[in-house]
Amino acid sequence: MLNNNNKKIYLKVLNIFKKYNLNLAHSKICASAIINAELVGATSHGLSRVKMYCDRIKKKLINPKPKIKIKKISQSISHIDANNSIGFVSADLGIKEVIKNAKKTGIGIVGIKNSGHYGLSSFYAEQAVKKGLVIFCFTNAPPALAPYGAKKSFFGTNPICFGSPVGNSTPFILDTSVSLINRGKIRLAAKTGKKISKGSALDKHGKPTVDPFKALKGVQLPISGFKGSGLAWMVDILSGVMTGANHGNKVKDPFDDFSGPQNIGHLFIALKHNLFVSNYTKRIKENIKNVKKLPKVKGVTEILYPGQNRMKKYNLNMKKNIKIPKSISDDLNNL
Repeated sequence: MLNNNNKKIYLKVLNIFKKYNLNLAHSKICASAIINAELVGATSHGLSRVKMYCDRIKKKLINPKPKIKIKKISQSISHIDANNSIGFVSADLGIKEVIKNAKKTGIGIVGIKNSGHYGLSSFYAEQAVKKGLVIFCFTNAPPALAPYGAKKSFFGTNPICFGSPVGNSTPFILDTSVSLINRGKIRLAAKTGKKISKGSALDKHGKPTVDPFKALKGVQLPISGFKGSGLAWMVDILSGVMTGANHGNKVKDPFDDFSGPQNIGHLFIALKHNLFVSNYTKRIKENIKNVKKLPKVKGVTEILYPGQNRMKKYNLNMKKNIKIPKSISDDLNNL
């Protein structure tokens, strides 16, 4: 339950999207995803992006009144043409469809094309996990990473997300880009006058930089060298090539490229957690318990599994007022 201050911010965002011709249901989906990003501490995917979405709607690159089509390939598999809808809306429909498919047959697969940036993958993974499903979420993104051995960006930061129920405990949700830092953090740093972490990006001349503006014009570095580059390529194949969406350097940057819709692709794969064993919950709890019992390095009091830190931030931030930098507050007021 949002406190009064955060509820006002939610309603402000909702009304901005309504003003930009989204219907009430779609505006609620967008506002919920954006506020969730703020509450879990992923501010780079929160309020700082509202202006970008509205700019693209205004330029008719996001369709505020999409006619989304779902093609049923089988009881388990669906293919969605999002009709250039805002990514939050197509992903919300996609995750609901994959949940429905998996509940019927044990496995659900949904591919989405003609979509846009959909915020945090964990926002959708959590919905599937709450229904007792193991979930994989893939989405491609605009060029930011150079393939290993190349000096020009081609793949996006292409996040990989995996989620699993853990009984009544905090869900296991790993949501990570394949770059050392996500592109949203660089954009947020540029907007708020901050530097980025060392070793995460190169400028257009191939030199290391902590200047976010130079990083945006240069290349982001992948995790683990060629391994990160390979994972970015994998996600691009799964979410772009496979679904019929744009892929590689054809995915348009939502902030800088207004030559056409993004046509981003998403792929959701959901499985019933007890597909192979009836005692899955007991087994995953045992798995986590064994990791947590391991000897800890100096300074570490608890070994956290993916999703725990996110939930701690969420519970803590639910008691606080969302802080909005002046530059972003000005954008919201103008919108």
